Amino acid sequence: MKNKILLWSCFILMSLTSFSQSISSSPYSLYGVGSLYDSDFGYLPSIGSSGIALPSDTFINNLNPASLGFMYQNHFLFDIGGKAIATTYQSSSRKESRNNFQFSHLAFAFPVTKKSAFSFSLRPYSSSTFKISNLKLPIMDGQEYYYLTAEGSGGLNNLDFSYGYRLGKKLTLGVTATVLFGNTIDDRAFLIGNTITTIHKKTDYNGVRATLGAQYKIDSTFTIGTTFKVPSRINASKVQSVASIADEVESTVESETSSDTDDYYMPLEMGIGISKRFKNNLNLTLDYERSLWENTNQSDLYGNFVNQDRFAAGLTYSSKKNPRKYWDRVGYAAGISYDTGYLKVDANRVHNASFSIGLNLPIDNTFSSLNVSYSYGQKGRIANDLIKENYHKISLNLSLDGIWFVKRKIE
Repeated sequence: MKNKILLWSCFILMSLTSFSQSISSSPYSLYGVGSLYDSDFGYLPSIGSSGIALPSDTFINNLNPASLGFMYQNHFLFDIGGKAIATTYQSSSRKESRNNFQFSHLAFAFPVTKKSAFSFSLRPYSSSTFKISNLKLPIMDGQEYYYLTAEGSGGLNNLDFSYGYRLGKKLTLGVTATVLFGNTIDDRAFLIGNTITTIHKKTDYNGVRATLGAQYKIDSTFTIGTTFKVPSRINASKVQSVASIADEVESTVESETSSDTDDYYMPLEMGIGISKRFKNNLNLTLDYERSLWENTNQSDLYGNFVNQDRFAAGLTYSSKKNPRKYWDRVGYAAGISYDTGYLKVDANRVHNASFSIGLNLPIDNTFSSLNVSYSYGQKGRIANDLIKENYHKISLNLSLDGIWFVKRKIE
């Protein structure tokens, strides 16, 4: 059984990774540096991406660096993931469906001392892949309209270096240093009257950010956790070409002109979570996060950044009646999440709500497992030319555990 699971999971993940350039096609990735990407490790996608208070004892928890302080000694953890997403986009006048295969993350973690551990991970931060045709928009402070056609690609990558340290038996502290880098390519055409203006723009981004975290075990069944993501500025520079076509005559306004552009600001983000275990086989997680986007004082031509609230809850269960029986060691999970969104377009928030279910399939007698989850969610709404997204998502995370520096008892 374990060999079959390992073989099939590796095959599927390699297939998904080969399609990693097709990250997203959401029209909301038009804003800022694109749609923010959710790439959680282990079984977190199954429990609504909650888990700020979960320790990294059997898997890598990317939600809180302090979780590394509870990692077992001599264990090396590796995690790789991918997703398949089927999305239906619906406006007041049309409906369209698209499919995407996405690379999610690559991560590993290992203990440094008896009380500390280190992790490294690479994952997307945002995706700016979109295609919009003949979108009718009002001219600011006027009664007339113009038409926008836009196509974009690219996004930012997230490179994390995390360290967690345990103080005593109950308290752990952690820190993550994040390097963000990447670029976006944006092609837009504006039709105003009989004049078409085209803009081709490539923007490069780079910057760093810090995350602080803590976890405290009140007792063996109850843990609380908190995180603080420090606000930071992501530096930006652009290369732009602008041309205008009027009465079938094309004129060049700019050609491959390099210049500075508005930097991207990441907000202060605060999170708190709890984890409670009942009868050793049922575990409840609850998370709340708030992101202060309004304090970044940035906006987009087509919308405004607003403060964001996110709520998530999850349940995991495994019977563990007979450890020798495979299906008694299988874990079952379910979760829900609601996100108010950080964008407001035409006075409407782009919210996101979803529920998820999943399985944790053990591979051997260590912590190695294949985590499979299914999620259904809705993003946005149908109003004033806004678009509603209905998506089905299958996440596949392969978590491998290796035991290091342990002498063999039998030669």
